[in-house]
Amino acid sequence: MTNIGVIIGNRNFFPDHLVTESRNELLSIFKKHNINPILLSESDTKLGGVETFHDAEKCANLFKSNSNIIEGILVILPNFGDEKGVADTIRLSGLNVPVLVQAYPDDLDKLEVKNRRDAYCGKISVCNNLYQYGIKYTLTNNHVIHPSADSFQNELIDFVSVCRVVKGMKRVRIGAVGARPNAFNTVRYSEKILERHGISVTTIDLSEVIGKTKNLSEKDEVVIQALNKIKSYANTGLTPPDKLLQLATMDAVLTQFVDEHKLDATAIQCWTSVQENYGCNVCTSMSIMSENMLPSACEVDVTGTLTMYAMQLASQTPSALVDWNNNYSDDDEKCVLFHCGNWAKSFLPDIKLSTAPILGTAVGEENTHGALDGRTPASPLTFGRISTDDNKGIIKAYFGEGELTDDPLKTFGTRAVAKVKNLQDLMKYVCNNGFEHHVVMNASKTQKILKEACGNYLGWDIHLHN
Repeated sequence: MTNIGVIIGNRNFFPDHLVTESRNELLSIFKKHNINPILLSESDTKLGGVETFHDAEKCANLFKSNSNIIEGILVILPNFGDEKGVADTIRLSGLNVPVLVQAYPDDLDKLEVKNRRDAYCGKISVCNNLYQYGIKYTLTNNHVIHPSADSFQNELIDFVSVCRVVKGMKRVRIGAVGARPNAFNTVRYSEKILERHGISVTTIDLSEVIGKTKNLSEKDEVVIQALNKIKSYANTGLTPPDKLLQLATMDAVLTQFVDEHKLDATAIQCWTSVQENYGCNVCTSMSIMSENMLPSACEVDVTGTLTMYAMQLASQTPSALVDWNNNYSDDDEKCVLFHCGNWAKSFLPDIKLSTAPILGTAVGEENTHGALDGRTPASPLTFGRISTDDNKGIIKAYFGEGELTDDPLKTFGTRAVAKVKNLQDLMKYVCNNGFEHHVVMNASKTQKILKEACGNYLGWDIHLHN
């Protein structure tokens, strides 16, 4: 359940019944969508609204006492409201969370004194004060909208998602396993810029991970559990028993690392050290973690897995790291998304353990067991990429939407066909602005949520495609 602070704006020369009706409507809507409102009671202030500075103090104190659980604030204007009361409440509360401002519409046949609202005008005044106070806020698509409207309730659900992304991204803990492969300058990132934004990176050398696997045997309970987990997760295909044991032992060590450091996501060295020094791929473990909402990216792509985490927060479904990999014949709005095989099985209804043929040409295909094979079917698509720009000292990102299609695709690995409007312009933007060849996909339509959360509230430089 999401906890949302509520400020009901009021101005005393407007009809009292509008405030009471608004309160009852709001409580009903919150209950319907499993949202817990934190708001003044009708005995705390006049009708539970906020108008005077004393009202603002009472509401702010309520918010302070619940500051550890409040994820966002909804400002409701059943009438003109008090512009200072709303802004004072938020300032005094000390909360730094997303704020959604809603204003009721007037009915043309109810503009007499006993029924008129004037919230159309009042919203402008409230937002002007929020702007002066330096408080960031979100607007509804229509300037005024009734809470009972389906469109508002959809916006409320999106706002809850924005709150979830903002809260989650302010305290991410990412595990970086191993050194960045030398051939992948593209995934360089600034750990210090991330830390400045509350994103911490915990490192471990790949040699330590491999060393810990040598202290485990097939009789150890953690290895047995990992082996059973892998067998129940996917069709093991033609993977030899000794290779399955290797995969399980590595998975046990990685699980211990994640648990010990309370990590939200990982980025793991792959190409080609783990194959040459351990003898298998780590894709299966990465897929299992991503499926279990602990996203994992290969090639120590820390900002790649950060993007996976952001999209996961927005949609509450797993994400996958992919390559913008191939053109799709001569269709300018389609391309092939590909990786050796580490996507969450939510994307792979035909998932099975396999090998990585391309990587196998360099390290021997027998050393690439554990890669996954599967085709992603047609579904909605949100894509994007978060990156640190060291030259500018900022975090930047792009997001967009498209579709995953069922177009024919004969190849191996984890794969999909994407259709994106104005794809060629997007590729120009990616190349001209120094973004990585890795992108993240999520089976959702959440670009606006990500833009609002990462751009408006986190203050990152965001480009929205189309």
